[in-house]
Amino acid sequence: MAKRVVFLGAGTGGVMAANRLARKLEAEVKSGEVELFLVSDTNRHLYQPGLLYVSLDLAEPQGFQRPGQELLLPGVKLIQDGVSKVDPRLQYVECESGKKIEYDFLVIATGSVPDFEAIPGFAAGAHSFYTLPEALKLRKALQEFKGGKILLIVGVPHKCPVAPLEFMFMLDESLRRTKKRQDVQLMYTYPIGRLHSLEPVALWAEKMFQEREIASEVFFNAETIDPERRIVSTLEGEEVAYDLLVGIPPHVGAKIIRTSGLGDRDGWIPTDRSTLKMKGQNSIYVLGDATDLPISKAGSTAHYQSEIVAENLLHELRGELPTALYDGKVFCFIEAGLNEATHITFDYENPPRPSTPSPMTHLFKLAFNEMYWLSLRGVI
Repeated sequence: MAKRVVFLGAGTGGVMAANRLARKLEAEVKSGEVELFLVSDTNRHLYQPGLLYVSLDLAEPQGFQRPGQELLLPGVKLIQDGVSKVDPRLQYVECESGKKIEYDFLVIATGSVPDFEAIPGFAAGAHSFYTLPEALKLRKALQEFKGGKILLIVGVPHKCPVAPLEFMFMLDESLRRTKKRQDVQLMYTYPIGRLHSLEPVALWAEKMFQEREIASEVFFNAETIDPERRIVSTLEGEEVAYDLLVGIPPHVGAKIIRTSGLGDRDGWIPTDRSTLKMKGQNSIYVLGDATDLPISKAGSTAHYQSEIVAENLLHELRGELPTALYDGKVFCFIEAGLNEATHITFDYENPPRPSTPSPMTHLFKLAFNEMYWLSLRGVI
């Protein structure tokens, strides 16, 4: 009887892990010894970092989307369906259509989603760039903006933790290019006592903000938003006015994780930081945003984790012990304007050290935006 691996979620982590395993087990998949299923409620894959460029009118959304089936290697079967139940004891997944899929191993890569209802008034009063409709709405608002105060608020946790900084740097330079910067006050806020959760990044950003005259405030936790008065009220007791509000909503795990009992109330699954197995479940791996690990929820995190998961599944399907361990590695580009960028790399033991922004790093970032589709297929 064939051994079966089921992947939940067709984002970066799910697609990369499935394709890497299909490449490693090409012979076994062709012979029918191993079956690989990927379950997703959509056949559209969106390169989410591209939404930053869409919101600033630097790119069109079509370039950041592909049909999901086209991204899968032969041997990975796409089941386009929602998931209504996961039963770890009996080892099956039940789809919304009623179809049951038994598994020998399950890989949960269900990601995270912005919670637009977490802050009262957010949906009506704030703009965001974390979904395609929101990015297009923000682009229109920026095109029509005549001047005043643009306030950025940040909820945590959220994916791509450096994106709010990138947005401010890129917006600042865009306004300077169009001779509108003198009519706009930019203000960035962050909920803890520094400008980013990673201290080296926070110190780097503080210096950049000073050079570019971007105002900032820490210990800023939005409690409510009044769209009529254009006021953000904070848990710290402040009322801050704005003319255009850009918000990063707190993120939660996928609905199936929040309702299935697999994770905590916010949808994060207890995950071993090294093996990437769900704690207490020997046949379930977790990767990407779905984990409860205290590391960045970013595409590169899922990328590196997919390598570990695929390698360990290869061993297990061949009756061997899994030996690959994840060291917490993350790599992030940080756009520092429209023509220069820096990057950071870090892991569980080594903190990031932002390099000096350069045009070359910016070009590398743009190049990766195109090469991403190859990385999904495990080519790079």
